[in-house]
Amino acid sequence: MGSFSIWHWLIVLVIVLLVFGSGKISGMMGDVAQGIKAFKKGMKDEDDSTSTASGKTIDGQSSVKDKTKEPVA
Repeated sequence: MGSFSIWHWLIVLVIVLLVFGSGKISGMMGDVAQGIKAFKKGMKDEDDSTSTASGKTIDGQSSVKDKTKEPVA
């Protein structure tokens, strides 16, 4: 019940290549890469849209302090 040796992993790799073929594996990897790129682009677009907001918080108050108001003691 120990860990698998290198020979076990090589046999598994050969079986996977025989079942799926090298073309399908490279196609799947390309799809994964496209998915990662789309995810990163979506995250960047989301960050850009939040950074260009009008400077208001969820409550509708300005996030920038108004210097014309007098401090409350």
